[in-house]
Amino acid sequence: MKQTNSPKTYRVKSFGCQMNVYDGERMAEMLAERGIAPAPEGEEADLVVLNTCHIREKAAEKVYSDIGRLTKAGRAAGKEPLIAVAGCVAQAEGEEIMARAPAVSMVVGPQAYHRLPDMLDRAVKGERATDTDMPAIAKFAALPERRRVTPNAFLTVQEGCDKFCTYCVVPYTRGAEISRPYRDLVTEARKLVDAGAKEITLLGQNVSAWSGEDERGHAVGLAGLIRDLAKIDGLARIRYTTSHPADMDDALIAAHGEIDKLMPFLHLPVQAGSDRVLKAMNRSHTAESYLKLLERFRAARADIALSGDFIVGFPGETAVEFEETLKLVDTVGYAQAFSFKYSPRPGTPAASMDGQIAPEVMDERLQRLQAALNRDQFAFNRATEGRTCQVLVERKGKLPGQWLGKSPWLQSVWFQGDCAIGDLIDVTLGEAGPNSMAGQLNQEQPVSA
Repeated sequence: MKQTNSPKTYRVKSFGCQMNVYDGERMAEMLAERGIAPAPEGEEADLVVLNTCHIREKAAEKVYSDIGRLTKAGRAAGKEPLIAVAGCVAQAEGEEIMARAPAVSMVVGPQAYHRLPDMLDRAVKGERATDTDMPAIAKFAALPERRRVTPNAFLTVQEGCDKFCTYCVVPYTRGAEISRPYRDLVTEARKLVDAGAKEITLLGQNVSAWSGEDERGHAVGLAGLIRDLAKIDGLARIRYTTSHPADMDDALIAAHGEIDKLMPFLHLPVQAGSDRVLKAMNRSHTAESYLKLLERFRAARADIALSGDFIVGFPGETAVEFEETLKLVDTVGYAQAFSFKYSPRPGTPAASMDGQIAPEVMDERLQRLQAALNRDQFAFNRATEGRTCQVLVERKGKLPGQWLGKSPWLQSVWFQGDCAIGDLIDVTLGEAGPNSMAGQLNQEQPVSA
């Protein structure tokens, strides 16, 4: 076994969803607790954690490509880094990663990354280790306290999924649906606010399935949790993602009209507009039931911005069925949306279905779908021109005196003015772009720090 020096610097590279961003932040906090510092920009790190996502096409091959680049760059700099592969690719292909990539010292799944420091001790001694156990939420008790966060912070409240959509690996890489305890979430949320968070986004693979018992022992769902988090002094905004149509209950719909701190934005994946395709995907909704659900949210909060996910080219999807997806898009008018070509994930039922769609057909359909979605996003942005709203300042822009932040509808807004990161300021939305808004700082309004 080849021993190495304990790492002095680290870099965590997170790919994919906000859940991975949260996990990446927590792994960074654990490494910082060990006295390891973030690597300066432009310098090679002693330890690199690749926090992977298995949703995208050829996700595993991209991991091996990253490993190769890291190894080559490290050798050129005279210090080959310790490499850890974490996340969903690690969970799905842990042993194969260790066999194919000798440069990797550690492979750790998304439910076991709290044991990363112990694995690091072994790696320093020259041992290679894999940990893809899936204990129920034990990791959260082992993670360090939140001490320093950005103005918009993530808080994982639920993990795993029981829906078993036929294209999805999440039930296999993240496990069954598990809700974190109410008390733990309220405590962590308060600590996030104490550390500087003004906005908290509640995360889960199926966040609307969260359930627990409040301090009085009463059963509550996500709406109840949001109502109690809204009572935290200093917390100005609450968001949540990602939801499943099957778990959007009356209380959550009502919360959008009754809780000012809950932002007027809803991300609710539909995936397709064809009922036959939805059934083949094992989605429990139809196009009609999905549209009726959106109508109820709009009735509760008239200015709510809607977002969704789409998959084109699912096995067996016909040209007519794809047109049904376009029809649904036209009906909804999404403010934002994510769209992808279907790609088979090993071990999922859809991977072995008949009727796999030719790549060039999927390419053409995706281009048409994205053109429609981009059209509607631009239209939504243009419809907000002239509105005055609060913007949460997140970072400096590229130009002197320029700032970037988010509107209540999750639009990126840039503007000039005298403010600071973390301020909530009144901005009048100006000219709309396809992906962002120009803004004018309202100097007559006080800046809230």
